[in-house]
Amino acid sequence: MSDPVLRAPDFDKPFLVTTDASERGVGAVLMQEGPNQKFHPVVFLSKKLSERGSHWSISEKECYAIIYALEKLRPYVWGWRFHLQTNHAALQWLHTATGK
Repeated sequence: MSDPVLRAPDFDKPFLVTTDASERGVGAVLMQEGPNQKFHPVVFLSKKLSERGSHWSISEKECYAIIYALEKLRPYVWGWRFHLQTNHAALQWLHTATGK
């Protein structure tokens, strides 16, 4: 028998929120490191972009993916330590430019 796909959250461990965007939608995964040193999903999220949203730049879509994820995952991340991961270079640059 294999392990379940989703794991229950452990609020004693930090979360990892990974986001991404495409031409048509945004998505996110809330994960935590398990006992085997691998990250396991706790929650999957996705949302189709509206007609207006589909015309945004990729940077705007990537930002929206973060906002959408953090709003939906608020019960998990509000007041708890978490890491945010994105593969969008412009947003990664913004993080390093602010010195955070």
